[in-house]
Amino acid sequence: MRHIAIVGSGPAGYYTAEAAQKLWQDDVRVDVFDALPVPFGLIRTGVAPDHQSIKGVSRRYEKVATSDNVRFVGNVNVGSDVTIAELRELYDAVVLATGAPNDRPLAVDGAELGNVFGSAEFVGWYNGHPKFASLDPDLSGRYAVVIGMGNVALDVARILAKTEAEFAGSDIVAHALDALRASKLDRITLLGRRGPHQIMMTPKELGELLHLERARPSVDAADLPPEGDDAVLEPGLRKSVTLLRDFAAQEEASDKAITIDFAFFTSPAALLGEAGQVRAVKVERTVVEKGRAVGTGEFREIPADLVVSCIGYRTSPIEGVPFDERAGRFANDEGRILPGLYCVGWARRGPSGTIGTNRPDGYAIVDRIAEDIGHGSRKKGREGFDALAEERGIDIVTFRDWQRIEEAEIAAARDGSPREKFTDVASMIAASGPRSVEGK
Repeated sequence: MRHIAIVGSGPAGYYTAEAAQKLWQDDVRVDVFDALPVPFGLIRTGVAPDHQSIKGVSRRYEKVATSDNVRFVGNVNVGSDVTIAELRELYDAVVLATGAPNDRPLAVDGAELGNVFGSAEFVGWYNGHPKFASLDPDLSGRYAVVIGMGNVALDVARILAKTEAEFAGSDIVAHALDALRASKLDRITLLGRRGPHQIMMTPKELGELLHLERARPSVDAADLPPEGDDAVLEPGLRKSVTLLRDFAAQEEASDKAITIDFAFFTSPAALLGEAGQVRAVKVERTVVEKGRAVGTGEFREIPADLVVSCIGYRTSPIEGVPFDERAGRFANDEGRILPGLYCVGWARRGPSGTIGTNRPDGYAIVDRIAEDIGHGSRKKGREGFDALAEERGIDIVTFRDWQRIEEAEIAAARDGSPREKFTDVASMIAASGPRSVEGK
């Protein structure tokens, strides 16, 4: 029997569990740990609440999670409740699938001003992550600046621009919907250090901006390269740039209350404030040389009552695990960290790729584990962890417990919404009811 511990219950974690199950069938036991009492990680608290079709991938993970040899072990903090060293003693392999939940710091003066947020915390706020539910951003000003030219920046801009009616069918949490309902924003500026040919935005997400009820996208035609230059782009990026050209060509719509302005060749140099609150972003005009943004020495100020930095993510270090500070992920060789210790997904490669990218990653790491552990060992695995948890009074939340939490969230949903998420751990624990005795 092989005993596998996976730390993290998002896409990378469950694809790894699925791969282990398919390879070893009944000859493996997999425990999937998570610090929260609820599973699915990025699917629950990272994917935009108005992208319910993407969140539907969790149904695939449910099939794995409810099988006989895979168990969800929620409400367990690896690092404090149990150490990595202890898990390595108990399991044949420990796989870190913790993702990259921390914001890459915005390294400019003024980043500490009020109403300045990283995308992990801002997205976590409107998605109901317990860590960020009390964020309380001030949306009473007119100007928002979103730093970044990827899909996360697009998500933030779109969420800020939508009407209440446009959130029908989404699972945006009530506190965020209330704040957005009262928002006074009328200009949202997306800052990009480089140009249209270097964006990381996909055409589907860009195209959504054309269908917003009260907002219109705006691009300065002077920032666009000659149209013939688009021929060298890969097809997806070429479609995205074509949409930017459409944005530049459309006439200004006077009936649209909000403008989403794309500011290319613009690098944040400092955040400026009054009375401790951000009021403007000082930016430098750039040019692109050999793919890199180079400052020109030309500065201006963009009004900003709210700033959200969407410039990338970092993995959380764990004591006893080698960490690559520069890359912001665990130090590894194709997923191997130390004997019996592995990483997968964003924790392995950094924040790149789509949700689906984690599937081949999970399968590849299981193949490497198979090479390393053979038929497994006489380690205690789940039985050993359960004894440790009982000794320490760790309140484990299983998948059946989570299903009761989910039932309560569905029952509390406002009209048209799939659920109203609990936004604090205590409420989740209370809703989970009596603990399951079946070991699932």
